[in-house]
Amino acid sequence: MARVKVGTAETRLVLLRGNSASGKSSIASGLRERFGRGLALAGQDNLRRTVLRERDRPGAANIGLIDAVVRYSLDAGYHVVLEGILYADHYGPMLMRLREDHRGRTHCSYLDIDFDETLRRHATKPQADEYGEAELRDWYRPRDLLPGGTESVIGPDSALTATTARIMTETGLSGLPPLDR
Repeated sequence: MARVKVGTAETRLVLLRGNSASGKSSIASGLRERFGRGLALAGQDNLRRTVLRERDRPGAANIGLIDAVVRYSLDAGYHVVLEGILYADHYGPMLMRLREDHRGRTHCSYLDIDFDETLRRHATKPQADEYGEAELRDWYRPRDLLPGGTESVIGPDSALTATTARIMTETGLSGLPPLDR
């Protein structure tokens, strides 16, 4: 079966992966705030937990939904930030197909923080009382990188504003005008 290319040479696809409380959502929000209109946010938690109310399992329906949302947004001319834990063994094949099929630039970042920092950051989140150390420990996977060295690894010493600025620059989003939508 022939693969379908998505997006344009001008669209950007930004993948933000990492463990819970690593800063993915904050960085995604910062990218959208800096860029303006025309940047779609596709959050794994929203699509999996809110839209489908589904557990994170290999081959689950949310993987196809995430793929479809990202492809649709790219084809509509949006730049896309896809953020989530996105375990390499569950989501890796879909993410690699997106990367290969995207006509524009794709940038992948993995936010690498240790478990103690995960706990510290989790305590500051609004949903800190919804789940705790046991769940975080169960979900935590150290350096769960995609195959082929496709991700830039960002450590815990990179501040939120610096990381957001770095990704804006590395993706080329900083040099693009917002879309008039």
